[in-house]
Amino acid sequence: MLNSHHDLFLVAVSVLVAFLASYTALDMAARIHATTRRASLLWLSGGSVAMGIGVWSMHFVGMLAFRLPIPLGYDFTLTLLSLVIAIIASAFALWRINQPDLPFGQLFISALLMGTGIAAMHYTGMAAMRMQPGIHYDPLLFTISIVIAIVASGAAIRIAYSLRGQRQHVITIRAIAALVMGLAISGMHYTGMHAANFPLGSICGAATAGIEPGWLALVIIIATLAVLAIALVTSALDARLESQTSRLARSLAIANQELIQQTLQDNLTKLPNRTLLEDRLEQMLHKAARAKTNFALMFVDLDGFKTINDSLGHHIGDRLLIEVAQRIRQHIRGQDTAARLGGDEFVVLIEIGDPADAATVAEKLCTVIGEPFHIQGHPLTVSGSIGIALYPEDGRTAHDLLINADAAMYHTKESGRNGYHFFEASMNTNVHNQLQLIQDLRNALKNNEFLLHYQPKHNAPDNNMMGVEALLRWQHPERGLLTPAAYIAVAEKTGLIVQIGDWVLDEACRQMREWHDQGYTSWKVSVNLSAVQFSNVHLTSFVTATLKKYHLPPHCLMLEVTESTAMQDVESSMAILTELSELGVDISIDDFGTGYSSLLYLKRLPACELKIDRGFIKNLAQDTDDVSIVSAIVALGHSLNLSIVAEGVETEQQQALLTSLGCDSLQGYLLGRPMEPGQLMQKIYPPE
Repeated sequence: MLNSHHDLFLVAVSVLVAFLASYTALDMAARIHATTRRASLLWLSGGSVAMGIGVWSMHFVGMLAFRLPIPLGYDFTLTLLSLVIAIIASAFALWRINQPDLPFGQLFISALLMGTGIAAMHYTGMAAMRMQPGIHYDPLLFTISIVIAIVASGAAIRIAYSLRGQRQHVITIRAIAALVMGLAISGMHYTGMHAANFPLGSICGAATAGIEPGWLALVIIIATLAVLAIALVTSALDARLESQTSRLARSLAIANQELIQQTLQDNLTKLPNRTLLEDRLEQMLHKAARAKTNFALMFVDLDGFKTINDSLGHHIGDRLLIEVAQRIRQHIRGQDTAARLGGDEFVVLIEIGDPADAATVAEKLCTVIGEPFHIQGHPLTVSGSIGIALYPEDGRTAHDLLINADAAMYHTKESGRNGYHFFEASMNTNVHNQLQLIQDLRNALKNNEFLLHYQPKHNAPDNNMMGVEALLRWQHPERGLLTPAAYIAVAEKTGLIVQIGDWVLDEACRQMREWHDQGYTSWKVSVNLSAVQFSNVHLTSFVTATLKKYHLPPHCLMLEVTESTAMQDVESSMAILTELSELGVDISIDDFGTGYSSLLYLKRLPACELKIDRGFIKNLAQDTDDVSIVSAIVALGHSLNLSIVAEGVETEQQQALLTSLGCDSLQGYLLGRPMEPGQLMQKIYPPE
């Protein structure tokens, strides 16, 4: 037999290639499992080629490391066939790993097929030498090499299948598994090589016409390492992209959840808000109509809350609302609903067997709400006025039930508060009046029944007119000209105030455009914002669009917000007012001195004007306390670079005193009543 030996350097390279090929195979298996079906087909194709080239290269480099005392070469066709066999075996292995389960029987068959394929690749590569006479194989070692190939294939498939869902320490575990697989593949190859015997006088038929091994080893090593490196880099980049996509998806899911909570949940108490309440109420109506069951809707209003809120501040009031909400939630069942409509108004929905169940819950709520609260060292007491509407007796729609429960709640307040009443037909008068008013308001918007009157604002020192305040009026077809006091509360409660407020702003800007065209470019028009309108998310965009519509400079518009509205949610108010101020619109704090305000927050609000409430002006000449208050407000406002407006000026004595106290501008019946634009212009330029 011919003496043979191996080039140890190439042997080491072959083992390294086996390790890299095994690592690539494990990595590809994970990518195939982690991607979509379409992407997995691409990874399966690319992975099969990369893994097949890697395994084939290990065997071929190992064969190139083999040395005989005769010239050697390799038949191109058979060599190429051995590569194809390696790729097919790799494709089968990766496909098998990607299946949802791997029972022992299928693992055994898969190992047998893959191991046979690897052995076929190896011995086809050996046949590519075209030895004459043929190679004699030791039967025992030949069999052992095939067994090693089958066992190694089974181990590789099992390890790759187990690692595909691994998340922790995956690189380390994959590297150890690849080392074991690489050594097993190398062991199969060199066992098969050791089984080969070459008789004396043997010649290599491919030595002259085949591929010369000298330069081939370097080319194969470089090409294989490049293929494996590209496969690993591509896989790593894809994994990183997938990880980033996954993180983005999780972030979006969290953001969506938070958005849903903000949309359906009251920010302060974390109870369902009006939107979610309406949805729950509709569900309960459908369920009750289908199953012929009953439920009760309770309207809960807190007695004495406004006094606490105004005297101790909104931070105490907010804390009180949170604790009231907790007590209500704790004393109803899990399947029932407690919601906050806004302010100190709550609604409770409960399933009942008979009206006595609703009375029991209402009695319990009155008791727990009436128990003392201790908030930041303040012992506080409020009570609850509750109105109850029953389904189906008191209404078969959400609207009717809410209106009737609200009417019953007002009846409780009128009856002494701190208790509950069921809705009765006798309460319907007020309900129907409210319903009619709501319908009339809707018709007023459709029929253009609203109009604006304008009250002049005068500069205090020289009494020159500097602008106007737009005041809403309703020309009711039956009741005549109505001021906002007759309908604004209902408009706010129903949400119609937003549409009405948009109309006021649009009409005021339209009129201001007319005056600008007539040359009154120094005038400003003041427009009041209701609390509901102020909290509307589209306010800033609507103001921007309206100014653009009428080509008005922002500084000609002043938006008035009451002190209590601005201080309801200070951080939110500052954000909204800052947006408006950045547009160039002026901000005025109306009714200053009537609510509870913090000077810390006041100085941060981007306002340019304070309006002293008319309550301090009425008895100004006779009441020295009011003089002191007005003087203090003027000093405070000027220290914050705010212009001071006094409204409700009705006498010359008030005018003189307010001017002497330092007020910058005045407004009131003495200087001009609210009037239509034509009347205002006649007052400025009376007919000769």
